Amino acid sequence: MAERISTPSKTKQIIEENGFFFKKNFGQNFLIDTNILDNIALCAGITKDDCVLEVGPGIGSLTQVLAENAREVVAVEIDNTLIPILKRTLKDYNNVEILNQDILKTDINKIIQEKNEGKSIKVVANLPYYITTPIIMDLLEKERKIDTITVMVQKEVAERMQAGPREKEYGALSIAVQYYCDANLDMIVQPSCFMPRPKVASAVITLKVLPERKVKTKDESLFFHLVKCAFGQRRKTLLNSLNNQGKLNLSKEELTAIITSLGWDERIRGEALGIYEFAALTDAVFDKIHG
Repeated sequence: MAERISTPSKTKQIIEENGFFFKKNFGQNFLIDTNILDNIALCAGITKDDCVLEVGPGIGSLTQVLAENAREVVAVEIDNTLIPILKRTLKDYNNVEILNQDILKTDINKIIQEKNEGKSIKVVANLPYYITTPIIMDLLEKERKIDTITVMVQKEVAERMQAGPREKEYGALSIAVQYYCDANLDMIVQPSCFMPRPKVASAVITLKVLPERKVKTKDESLFFHLVKCAFGQRRKTLLNSLNNQGKLNLSKEELTAIITSLGWDERIRGEALGIYEFAALTDAVFDKIHG
């Protein structure tokens, strides 16, 4: 086991010795709390049987902990100035591969096939706030063999992922994540645990990818289209949102009939519907369009 670098003094030393400058466009905030890092590996359930894909290893603080707990770690880092640093901080670990790539352009299926014989991997990441949603949705929508996704994200985003109907944080992201996963908010992490300190608190959330969709619908793309419309104008009723944005080739009267046929008040808002209600709405709209 190599010396842990996840302390304020060691992290500062590495940054200064390598002349590294934080880049705002990459949203870089390095973890400097060893206990938090150990807890992330614990929340992810990492064992010596696991192949772990890490997104955004930074200087390797979390990578060290993952390497000590996993069979193999593939760390994908977009910032090429961090690659020489990672090679030094992780030189004592023979089970880590570093890829200087954009995770959104990385062939994850190839990693799964070559590193884990096609079996499900675990994803762990300290995600930049600005690109959290694109990365998570990319991992989920392309139906890769992924067991769990354990990520450090902005607290508000984590709360949004597991929010339910009528809660303030509830929205399209809540539906999208819960369509594919069971979400569990593991812990809140204060700004003081990072260098540099972010302005808001963070949270670790684990998404357990389900073997099948949580709900079945007649048209998955229509399902997500209706969800997007419903939350596109939050203060409007579901009826007005679908009528204004839906482009469904259905009259307002037809949409009203669909909503009331499901037993809902025609003044209902999208934020009152759960994932099963959206599935029922999708099938009713599909039947009307194709009937």
